[in-house]
Amino acid sequence: MTIRTKRISRRLLLATVATAAGAVLVPVSVQAATADTVHTAAGKQGPIRALERAAHPLHTTEPGGSTADLRALSAMVGDAKVVGLGEATHGSHEFFTMKERVFRHLVEEKGFTTFALELSWSAGLQIDDYLQTGKGGDARSVANQTLANSPWEREEFVSLIEWMRDYNCHHPDRPVHFMGDDIGAPSLNDAFFARVTDYVEKNHPESLPRLNELYTGLRPIDDVFAYLGKPLAERQQLAARAQQALELVSSRKGSGKDAFDWAEQNARSIAQTAKFLTINPDDRKSLPDFEKFRDEVMAQNVTWWQKHTGGKVLVSAQNNHVGYASDNPEVYPKTQGSFLRDTMGKNYLPIGFTFNQGSFLSKDAALGGDWKKFTVGAAEAGRNEYTLDQVRYQDFYLDVRKAPAAARAWLNVARPTLNIGTQFPETPRDIAIAKSFEVLIHLHEIREADKLKP
Repeated sequence: MTIRTKRISRRLLLATVATAAGAVLVPVSVQAATADTVHTAAGKQGPIRALERAAHPLHTTEPGGSTADLRALSAMVGDAKVVGLGEATHGSHEFFTMKERVFRHLVEEKGFTTFALELSWSAGLQIDDYLQTGKGGDARSVANQTLANSPWEREEFVSLIEWMRDYNCHHPDRPVHFMGDDIGAPSLNDAFFARVTDYVEKNHPESLPRLNELYTGLRPIDDVFAYLGKPLAERQQLAARAQQALELVSSRKGSGKDAFDWAEQNARSIAQTAKFLTINPDDRKSLPDFEKFRDEVMAQNVTWWQKHTGGKVLVSAQNNHVGYASDNPEVYPKTQGSFLRDTMGKNYLPIGFTFNQGSFLSKDAALGGDWKKFTVGAAEAGRNEYTLDQVRYQDFYLDVRKAPAAARAWLNVARPTLNIGTQFPETPRDIAIAKSFEVLIHLHEIREADKLKP
Protein backbone atom coordinates (compact mmCIF):
# COMPACT_ATOMS: atom_id res chain seq x y z
CA MET A 1 0.00 0.00 0.00
CA THR A 2 1.40 3.36 -1.00
CA ILE A 3 0.73 6.15 1.47
CA ARG A 4 0.56 9.65 0.05
CA THR A 5 2.13 12.03 2.52
CA LYS A 6 1.38 15.72 2.76
CA ARG A 7 4.07 17.99 1.45
CA ILE A 8 3.47 21.05 3.55
CA SER A 9 6.27 23.14 4.94
CA ARG A 10 6.58 23.58 8.70
CA ARG A 11 6.59 27.30 8.16
CA LEU A 12 3.28 27.13 6.32
CA LEU A 13 1.76 24.87 8.93
CA LEU A 14 2.70 27.29 11.70
CA ALA A 15 1.51 30.36 9.85
CA THR A 16 -1.80 31.98 10.62
CA VAL A 17 -3.60 31.91 7.29
CA ALA A 18 -6.21 34.52 6.42
CA THR A 19 -9.10 33.28 4.29
CA ALA A 20 -9.57 34.61 0.79
CA ALA A 21 -12.92 36.20 1.65
CA GLY A 22 -11.62 37.96 4.73
CA ALA A 23 -13.16 35.76 7.42
CA VAL A 24 -12.03 36.69 10.92
CA LEU A 25 -10.47 33.63 12.49
CA VAL A 26 -10.93 32.83 16.15
CA PRO A 27 -7.68 33.56 18.03
CA VAL A 28 -6.20 30.61 19.88
CA SER A 29 -3.44 30.43 22.42
CA VAL A 30 -0.05 29.33 21.17
CA GLN A 31 0.35 27.22 24.27
CA ALA A 32 -2.78 25.19 23.59
CA ALA A 33 -1.86 24.71 19.93
CA THR A 34 1.67 23.59 20.75
CA ALA A 35 0.40 20.87 23.06
CA ASP A 36 -1.39 19.33 20.09
CA THR A 37 1.34 19.56 17.50
CA VAL A 38 4.87 19.23 18.90
CA HIS A 39 7.35 17.24 16.78
CA THR A 40 10.62 15.96 18.21
CA ALA A 41 13.46 13.76 17.06
CA ALA A 42 11.63 10.88 18.73
CA GLY A 43 8.61 11.46 16.50
CA LYS A 44 5.14 12.90 16.83
CA GLN A 45 3.75 13.68 20.26
CA GLY A 46 0.32 14.51 21.57
CA PRO A 47 -2.73 12.98 19.86
CA ILE A 48 -1.31 12.64 16.35
CA ARG A 49 0.19 9.20 16.84
CA ALA A 50 -3.06 7.99 18.45
CA LEU A 51 -5.12 9.47 15.60
CA GLU A 52 -2.90 7.67 13.11
CA ARG A 53 -3.55 4.36 14.87
CA ALA A 54 -7.30 4.94 14.43
CA ALA A 55 -7.16 6.31 10.88
CA HIS A 56 -8.06 4.33 7.76
CA PRO A 57 -6.64 5.84 4.55
CA LEU A 58 -8.96 6.74 1.69
CA HIS A 59 -7.54 5.91 -1.73
CA THR A 60 -9.98 8.22 -3.50
CA THR A 61 -13.13 10.26 -3.03
CA GLU A 62 -14.37 9.45 -6.54
CA PRO A 63 -17.17 6.86 -6.99
CA GLY A 64 -16.58 3.74 -9.06
CA GLY A 65 -13.78 1.24 -8.88
CA SER A 66 -12.60 -0.67 -5.86
CA THR A 67 -14.13 0.05 -2.46
CA ALA A 68 -11.66 -2.07 -0.51
CA ASP A 69 -10.67 1.02 1.47
CA LEU A 70 -14.27 1.35 2.69
CA ARG A 71 -14.46 -2.08 4.32
CA ALA A 72 -13.64 -0.63 7.72
CA LEU A 73 -16.41 1.93 7.22
CA SER A 74 -18.89 -0.91 6.74
CA ALA A 75 -17.93 -2.26 10.14
CA MET A 76 -18.32 1.21 11.68
CA VAL A 77 -21.83 1.53 10.22
CA GLY A 78 -22.77 -1.83 11.67
CA ASP A 79 -26.53 -2.34 11.94
CA ALA A 80 -27.48 1.34 11.81
CA LYS A 81 -30.70 1.96 9.90
CA VAL A 82 -29.98 5.65 9.26
CA VAL A 83 -26.55 7.14 8.59
CA GLY A 84 -26.11 10.91 8.57
CA LEU A 85 -23.29 12.04 6.26
CA GLY A 86 -22.36 15.67 6.75
CA GLU A 87 -20.38 18.21 4.76
CA ALA A 88 -18.19 21.04 5.98
CA THR A 89 -19.20 23.16 2.98
CA HIS A 90 -22.31 23.14 0.83
CA GLY A 91 -20.52 23.17 -2.49
CA SER A 92 -17.34 21.13 -2.77
CA HIS A 93 -16.61 18.42 -5.31
CA GLU A 94 -14.98 15.95 -2.93
CA PHE A 95 -17.77 16.07 -0.36
CA PHE A 96 -20.37 15.42 -3.06
CA THR A 97 -18.46 12.65 -4.83
CA MET A 98 -17.58 10.99 -1.53
CA LYS A 99 -21.27 10.93 -0.67
CA GLU A 100 -22.04 9.10 -3.90
CA ARG A 101 -19.16 6.72 -3.26
CA VAL A 102 -20.32 5.96 0.29
CA PHE A 103 -23.95 5.59 -0.77
CA ARG A 104 -23.10 3.19 -3.58
CA HIS A 105 -21.02 1.14 -1.17
CA LEU A 106 -23.78 1.06 1.45
CA VAL A 107 -26.35 0.05 -1.17
CA GLU A 108 -24.21 -2.79 -2.47
CA GLU A 109 -22.71 -3.99 0.82
CA LYS A 110 -25.10 -2.97 3.58
CA GLY A 111 -28.54 -3.02 1.95
CA PHE A 112 -29.25 0.72 2.01
CA THR A 113 -32.07 1.82 -0.26
CA THR A 114 -32.58 5.59 0.13
CA PHE A 115 -30.50 8.72 -0.37
CA ALA A 116 -32.06 11.57 1.63
CA LEU A 117 -31.02 15.15 0.94
CA GLU A 118 -31.45 18.49 2.68
CA LEU A 119 -33.99 19.32 -0.05
CA SER A 120 -37.72 19.95 0.02
CA TRP A 121 -40.00 16.91 0.35
CA SER A 122 -41.80 17.76 -2.89
CA ALA A 123 -38.59 17.99 -4.94
CA GLY A 124 -37.40 14.70 -3.51
CA LEU A 125 -40.59 12.96 -4.64
CA GLN A 126 -40.14 14.36 -8.14
CA ILE A 127 -36.61 12.95 -8.34
CA ASP A 128 -37.80 9.62 -6.95
CA ASP A 129 -40.58 9.43 -9.54
CA TYR A 130 -37.90 9.67 -12.22
CA LEU A 131 -35.79 6.99 -10.54
CA GLN A 132 -38.71 4.56 -10.42
CA THR A 133 -40.26 5.22 -13.84
CA GLY A 134 -37.75 7.07 -16.02
CA LYS A 135 -40.41 9.70 -16.75
CA GLY A 136 -39.43 13.35 -16.83
CA GLY A 137 -36.62 13.27 -19.36
CA ASP A 138 -33.16 12.38 -18.10
CA ALA A 139 -31.09 12.93 -14.96
CA ARG A 140 -29.85 16.31 -16.15
CA SER A 141 -33.30 17.70 -16.89
CA VAL A 142 -34.63 16.36 -13.59
CA ALA A 143 -31.72 18.02 -11.76
CA ASN A 144 -32.45 21.27 -13.59
CA GLN A 145 -36.07 21.17 -12.45
CA THR A 146 -35.59 20.12 -8.84
CA LEU A 147 -32.18 21.45 -7.79
CA ALA A 148 -32.30 24.90 -9.40
CA ASN A 149 -30.73 27.71 -7.33
CA SER A 150 -29.43 25.23 -4.76
CA PRO A 151 -25.82 24.23 -4.05
CA TRP A 152 -26.70 20.77 -5.39
CA GLU A 153 -27.41 22.08 -8.90
CA ARG A 154 -24.08 20.53 -9.89
CA GLU A 155 -22.64 17.84 -12.11
CA GLU A 156 -21.88 15.70 -9.07
CA PHE A 157 -25.59 15.29 -8.33
CA VAL A 158 -26.37 14.52 -11.95
CA SER A 159 -23.87 11.68 -11.58
CA LEU A 160 -25.61 10.43 -8.44
CA ILE A 161 -29.07 10.51 -10.04
CA GLU A 162 -27.75 8.78 -13.16
CA TRP A 163 -26.22 6.00 -11.08
CA MET A 164 -29.41 5.54 -9.07
CA ARG A 165 -31.56 5.33 -12.19
CA ASP A 166 -29.16 2.84 -13.80
CA TYR A 167 -29.13 0.78 -10.62
CA ASN A 168 -32.93 0.58 -10.66
CA CYS A 169 -32.95 -0.50 -14.29
CA HIS A 170 -30.70 -3.42 -13.36
CA HIS A 171 -32.30 -4.18 -9.99
CA PRO A 172 -36.08 -3.76 -10.46
CA ASP A 173 -36.71 -6.10 -7.53
CA ARG A 174 -34.78 -3.90 -5.11
CA PRO A 175 -34.85 -0.28 -6.27
CA VAL A 176 -33.15 2.65 -4.60
CA HIS A 177 -35.01 5.84 -3.71
CA PHE A 178 -34.37 9.55 -3.36
CA MET A 179 -36.09 11.62 -0.70
CA GLY A 180 -36.03 15.28 0.30
CA ASP A 181 -36.45 15.70 4.04
CA ASP A 182 -36.36 19.50 4.28
CA ILE A 183 -38.77 22.42 4.17
CA GLY A 184 -36.30 25.25 3.73
CA ALA A 185 -36.85 26.38 0.13
CA PRO A 186 -39.67 24.38 -1.42
CA SER A 187 -41.71 24.75 -4.55
CA LEU A 188 -45.12 23.23 -3.90
CA ASN A 189 -46.72 23.15 -7.34
CA ASP A 190 -50.21 22.07 -8.33
CA ALA A 191 -49.00 18.54 -9.06
CA PHE A 192 -47.81 18.18 -5.47
CA PHE A 193 -51.08 19.45 -3.99
CA ALA A 194 -52.83 16.96 -6.28
CA ARG A 195 -51.10 14.12 -4.43
CA VAL A 196 -53.40 15.08 -1.54
CA THR A 197 -56.55 16.25 -3.29
CA ASP A 198 -56.62 13.27 -5.68
CA TYR A 199 -56.66 10.87 -2.76
CA VAL A 200 -59.54 12.72 -1.11
CA GLU A 201 -61.45 12.96 -4.39
CA LYS A 202 -61.15 9.20 -4.92
CA ASN A 203 -61.86 8.05 -1.37
CA HIS A 204 -63.88 10.88 0.24
CA PRO A 205 -65.30 13.06 -2.55
CA GLU A 206 -67.69 14.75 -0.13
CA SER A 207 -64.67 16.32 1.62
CA LEU A 208 -63.01 17.64 -1.53
CA PRO A 209 -64.78 21.05 -1.64
CA ARG A 210 -63.70 21.83 1.93
CA LEU A 211 -60.14 20.71 1.23
CA ASN A 212 -59.93 22.89 -1.88
CA GLU A 213 -61.30 25.80 0.13
CA LEU A 214 -58.61 25.36 2.78
CA TYR A 215 -55.87 25.25 0.14
CA THR A 216 -57.14 28.37 -1.68
CA GLY A 217 -54.51 31.10 -1.53
CA LEU A 218 -51.83 28.61 -0.53
CA ARG A 219 -51.78 26.53 -3.68
CA PRO A 220 -49.27 26.68 -5.30
CA ILE A 221 -46.07 28.01 -3.72
CA ASP A 222 -43.92 28.58 -6.80
CA ASP A 223 -41.44 31.02 -5.29
CA VAL A 224 -40.61 30.80 -1.61
CA PHE A 225 -39.01 34.25 -1.54
CA ALA A 226 -42.09 35.84 -3.11
CA TYR A 227 -44.24 33.97 -0.61
CA LEU A 228 -42.19 35.44 2.24
CA GLY A 229 -43.14 38.85 0.85
CA LYS A 230 -46.75 38.31 1.91
CA PRO A 231 -47.78 40.06 5.13
CA LEU A 232 -47.01 37.98 8.22
CA ALA A 233 -50.67 37.88 9.28
CA GLU A 234 -51.64 36.42 5.90
CA ARG A 235 -48.92 33.77 6.09
CA GLN A 236 -50.05 32.84 9.60
CA GLN A 237 -53.64 32.48 8.41
CA LEU A 238 -52.54 30.28 5.50
CA ALA A 239 -50.49 28.13 7.88
CA ALA A 240 -53.52 27.63 10.12
CA ARG A 241 -55.59 26.55 7.11
CA ALA A 242 -52.87 24.13 5.98
CA GLN A 243 -52.95 22.55 9.45
CA GLN A 244 -56.76 22.25 9.22
CA ALA A 245 -56.33 20.57 5.84
CA LEU A 246 -53.94 18.06 7.38
CA GLU A 247 -56.43 17.32 10.16
CA LEU A 248 -59.16 16.84 7.57
CA VAL A 249 -57.08 14.34 5.60
CA SER A 250 -55.98 12.53 8.77
CA SER A 251 -59.61 11.95 9.71
CA ARG A 252 -60.51 10.47 6.31
CA LYS A 253 -58.62 7.20 6.13
CA GLY A 254 -59.67 5.16 3.12
CA SER A 255 -59.52 1.48 2.26
CA GLY A 256 -55.95 1.60 0.97
CA LYS A 257 -53.63 2.20 3.95
CA ASP A 258 -50.55 2.84 1.83
CA ALA A 259 -52.33 5.46 -0.28
CA PHE A 260 -53.68 7.10 2.87
CA ASP A 261 -50.27 7.17 4.53
CA TRP A 262 -48.74 8.96 1.53
CA ALA A 263 -51.61 11.43 1.24
CA GLU A 264 -51.40 12.23 4.94
CA GLN A 265 -47.62 12.66 4.81
CA ASN A 266 -47.89 14.97 1.79
CA ALA A 267 -50.56 17.01 3.58
CA ARG A 268 -48.27 17.10 6.59
CA SER A 269 -45.45 18.44 4.41
CA ILE A 270 -47.69 21.26 3.18
CA ALA A 271 -48.62 22.15 6.77
CA GLN A 272 -44.98 21.99 7.89
CA THR A 273 -43.92 24.22 5.02
CA ALA A 274 -46.65 26.78 5.65
CA LYS A 275 -45.74 26.94 9.33
CA PHE A 276 -42.04 27.34 8.58
CA LEU A 277 -42.82 30.14 6.14
CA THR A 278 -44.40 32.21 8.88
CA ILE A 279 -40.80 33.10 9.74
CA ASN A 280 -39.92 36.77 9.79
CA PRO A 281 -36.44 36.96 8.21
CA ASP A 282 -35.86 40.32 9.87
CA ASP A 283 -36.51 39.01 13.40
CA ARG A 284 -33.30 37.26 14.42
CA LYS A 285 -34.72 36.51 17.87
CA SER A 286 -37.21 34.09 16.33
CA LEU A 287 -34.62 32.35 14.11
CA PRO A 288 -33.55 29.67 16.67
CA ASP A 289 -37.16 28.51 17.10
CA PHE A 290 -37.64 28.16 13.36
CA GLU A 291 -34.31 26.38 12.85
CA LYS A 292 -35.17 23.97 15.66
CA PHE A 293 -38.56 23.35 14.05
CA ARG A 294 -36.88 22.79 10.69
CA ASP A 295 -34.43 20.21 12.07
CA GLU A 296 -37.22 18.47 13.96
CA VAL A 297 -39.26 18.22 10.75
CA MET A 298 -36.24 16.89 8.84
CA ALA A 299 -35.81 14.17 11.46
CA GLN A 300 -39.54 13.37 11.46
CA ASN A 301 -39.55 13.01 7.68
CA VAL A 302 -36.57 10.65 7.72
CA THR A 303 -38.09 8.60 10.53
CA TRP A 304 -41.42 8.38 8.70
CA TRP A 305 -39.72 7.28 5.49
CA GLN A 306 -37.54 4.69 7.19
CA LYS A 307 -40.46 3.16 9.07
CA HIS A 308 -42.81 3.30 6.09
CA THR A 309 -40.39 1.78 3.59
CA GLY A 310 -38.47 -0.43 6.00
CA GLY A 311 -35.26 0.46 4.17
CA LYS A 312 -31.98 1.92 5.39
CA VAL A 313 -31.35 5.60 4.71
CA LEU A 314 -28.27 7.73 4.08
CA VAL A 315 -29.05 11.30 5.15
CA SER A 316 -26.99 13.98 3.40
CA ALA A 317 -26.84 17.42 5.00
CA GLN A 318 -24.48 20.01 6.40
CA ASN A 319 -22.46 18.96 9.47
CA ASN A 320 -24.60 21.15 11.73
CA HIS A 321 -27.69 19.13 10.80
CA VAL A 322 -26.44 15.52 10.92
CA GLY A 323 -24.34 15.89 14.08
CA TYR A 324 -25.62 15.56 17.62
CA ALA A 325 -24.66 19.16 18.34
CA SER A 326 -24.10 22.23 16.20
CA ASP A 327 -21.21 24.66 16.38
CA ASN A 328 -23.72 27.51 16.68
CA PRO A 329 -26.30 26.56 19.33
CA GLU A 330 -27.57 30.13 19.51
CA VAL A 331 -29.04 29.66 16.02
CA TYR A 332 -29.31 25.85 15.86
CA PRO A 333 -30.32 24.89 19.41
CA LYS A 334 -31.16 21.27 18.52
CA THR A 335 -30.08 19.40 15.41
CA GLN A 336 -31.65 16.86 13.12
CA GLY A 337 -29.05 14.38 14.38
CA SER A 338 -30.05 15.00 17.97
CA PHE A 339 -33.72 14.46 17.15
CA LEU A 340 -32.84 11.26 15.26
CA ARG A 341 -30.85 10.01 18.24
CA ASP A 342 -33.90 10.65 20.44
CA THR A 343 -36.15 8.53 18.21
CA MET A 344 -33.72 5.93 16.82
CA GLY A 345 -31.02 5.55 19.46
CA LYS A 346 -28.12 3.43 18.18
CA ASN A 347 -29.91 2.92 14.89
CA TYR A 348 -28.67 6.38 13.92
CA LEU A 349 -24.99 7.01 13.09
CA PRO A 350 -23.65 10.52 12.29
CA ILE A 351 -20.52 10.93 10.14
CA GLY A 352 -18.87 14.34 10.00
CA PHE A 353 -16.48 15.89 7.47
CA THR A 354 -13.52 18.20 8.03
CA PHE A 355 -11.05 19.64 5.54
CA ASN A 356 -7.78 21.50 5.68
CA GLN A 357 -7.93 23.88 2.72
CA GLY A 358 -9.51 24.53 -0.65
CA SER A 359 -12.47 25.98 -2.51
CA PHE A 360 -16.22 25.74 -2.16
CA LEU A 361 -19.48 27.43 -3.10
CA SER A 362 -21.33 29.82 -0.82
CA LYS A 363 -23.10 33.18 -0.99
CA ASP A 364 -22.62 36.71 0.24
CA ALA A 365 -26.09 36.62 1.84
CA ALA A 366 -28.02 33.61 3.13
CA LEU A 367 -31.30 34.76 1.55
CA GLY A 368 -31.01 35.43 -2.17
CA GLY A 369 -27.83 35.98 -4.10
CA ASP A 370 -25.82 33.60 -6.24
CA TRP A 371 -23.67 30.64 -5.31
CA LYS A 372 -20.06 31.48 -6.09
CA LYS A 373 -16.54 30.27 -5.44
CA PHE A 374 -14.60 31.08 -2.27
CA THR A 375 -11.20 29.77 -1.18
CA VAL A 376 -9.55 29.29 2.22
CA GLY A 377 -5.92 28.48 2.99
CA ALA A 378 -4.53 25.82 5.30
CA ALA A 379 -5.93 25.62 8.84
CA GLU A 380 -3.90 27.50 11.41
CA ALA A 381 -2.59 26.09 14.68
CA GLY A 382 -5.21 25.49 17.33
CA ARG A 383 -7.96 24.37 14.97
CA ASN A 384 -9.15 20.77 14.82
CA GLU A 385 -8.27 20.58 11.14
CA TYR A 386 -4.67 21.63 11.78
CA THR A 387 -3.95 18.60 13.93
CA LEU A 388 -6.02 16.20 11.82
CA ASP A 389 -4.08 17.25 8.75
CA GLN A 390 -0.81 16.12 10.35
CA VAL A 391 -1.94 12.50 10.27
CA ARG A 392 0.24 10.82 7.66
CA TYR A 393 -2.61 9.93 5.31
CA GLN A 394 -3.72 12.46 2.69
CA ASP A 395 -7.40 11.63 3.27
CA PHE A 396 -8.73 9.28 5.94
CA TYR A 397 -11.58 8.32 8.23
CA LEU A 398 -11.74 7.04 11.77
CA ASP A 399 -14.19 5.61 14.28
CA VAL A 400 -14.39 8.20 17.04
CA ARG A 401 -15.91 5.67 19.45
CA LYS A 402 -13.08 3.15 19.18
CA ALA A 403 -10.09 5.45 18.82
CA PRO A 404 -7.21 5.05 21.32
CA ALA A 405 -7.68 6.85 24.63
CA ALA A 406 -5.33 9.71 23.73
CA ALA A 407 -7.20 10.30 20.48
CA ARG A 408 -10.60 10.19 22.16
CA ALA A 409 -9.44 12.66 24.80
CA TRP A 410 -8.32 15.04 22.07
CA LEU A 411 -11.55 14.54 20.08
CA ASN A 412 -13.58 15.39 23.18
CA VAL A 413 -12.15 18.91 23.48
CA ALA A 414 -13.92 21.77 21.70
CA ARG A 415 -11.72 23.72 19.26
CA PRO A 416 -12.34 26.12 16.38
CA THR A 417 -13.47 24.27 13.26
CA LEU A 418 -14.52 25.72 9.91
CA ASN A 419 -18.07 24.79 8.98
CA ILE A 420 -19.55 26.74 6.05
CA GLY A 421 -23.20 26.93 5.08
CA THR A 422 -25.14 29.29 2.85
CA GLN A 423 -23.16 32.43 3.68
CA PHE A 424 -19.48 33.36 3.70
CA PRO A 425 -17.29 34.77 5.29
CA GLU A 426 -17.74 32.46 8.25
CA THR A 427 -15.73 32.28 11.46
CA PRO A 428 -14.44 28.91 12.75
CA ARG A 429 -16.49 27.96 15.79
CA ASP A 430 -15.72 25.68 18.69
CA ILE A 431 -16.86 22.09 18.41
CA ALA A 432 -15.81 18.83 20.08
CA ILE A 433 -15.77 16.25 17.30
CA ALA A 434 -16.50 13.31 19.61
CA LYS A 435 -19.59 15.02 21.03
CA SER A 436 -21.14 15.50 17.59
CA PHE A 437 -20.03 12.56 15.41
CA GLU A 438 -19.43 8.84 15.74
CA VAL A 439 -17.24 8.70 12.63
CA LEU A 440 -15.08 11.41 11.06
CA ILE A 441 -13.82 11.80 7.49
CA HIS A 442 -10.96 14.26 6.98
CA LEU A 443 -9.85 15.53 3.57
CA HIS A 444 -6.63 17.40 2.97
CA GLU A 445 -7.85 19.58 0.10
CA ILE A 446 -11.15 20.26 -1.65
CA ARG A 447 -12.32 22.23 -4.68
CA GLU A 448 -15.58 23.81 -5.72
CA ALA A 449 -18.30 21.59 -7.20
CA ASP A 450 -18.74 21.51 -10.97
CA LYS A 451 -21.27 23.80 -12.58
CA LEU A 452 -24.20 22.05 -14.20
CA LYS A 453 -23.73 21.77 -17.96
CA PRO A 454 -26.51 22.94 -20.32
